[in-house]
Amino acid sequence: MVITGVSRGLGRALVEGLAAAGCVVAGCARSADQIQRLSASYPPPHRFDLVDVSQNDQVRDWAGRVLDAQGPPDLLLNNAALINDNAPLWEVPVEQFAQVVDVNIKGVFLVIRHFLPAMIRRGSGVIVNFSSGWGRSTSASVAPYCATKWAIEGLTRALAEELPPGLAAIPLNPGIIHTQMLESCFGPHASSYPNPRQWAERVVPFLLDLSAADNGDPLTAPS
Repeated sequence: MVITGVSRGLGRALVEGLAAAGCVVAGCARSADQIQRLSASYPPPHRFDLVDVSQNDQVRDWAGRVLDAQGPPDLLLNNAALINDNAPLWEVPVEQFAQVVDVNIKGVFLVIRHFLPAMIRRGSGVIVNFSSGWGRSTSASVAPYCATKWAIEGLTRALAEELPPGLAAIPLNPGIIHTQMLESCFGPHASSYPNPRQWAERVVPFLLDLSAADNGDPLTAPS
């Protein structure tokens, strides 16, 4: 299993849930401290690497190491994402807009680019690209994030049409979960939603049950 964005939130909860289910997990994140902690908590055959998914060279090298050690993933979870600070679109800093686009769209593309060929050669595997409720609807003050998640919906469904039999690409709305990202949007109201561990208890079995039959279906995680 390959997961991006494992340092906190949904990614960290997925590592815990998938490892508890007996899966071997390879994850990446941009926080060196969190990568060290995950590596200590989940020793080999699990592996965790410091990677910025928006950087092609880093993703290419990481994918090569993971594929050499573990082979093609059965499940590839593109979870890493950023959200802009709440603001009208015209007030979003140019650098922040670029960072959101680079991680949320380019990062997904790069991870797929460097893992998918091995999955195709094997003839099986499921790619889940994390979308959002804001990939199927919109809200004020988060236009850049909405734009990237709408892009993920289109990218994933187009990819699904390109895949050979035996593989699947699925855009997944994970639902509303109490994470640091949600706090940046909802403030104290974020605490009224399930935390990542509660979410993962329901979602890990759901993810492990996905198959080629789900290819191209825009799904929503069970609530």
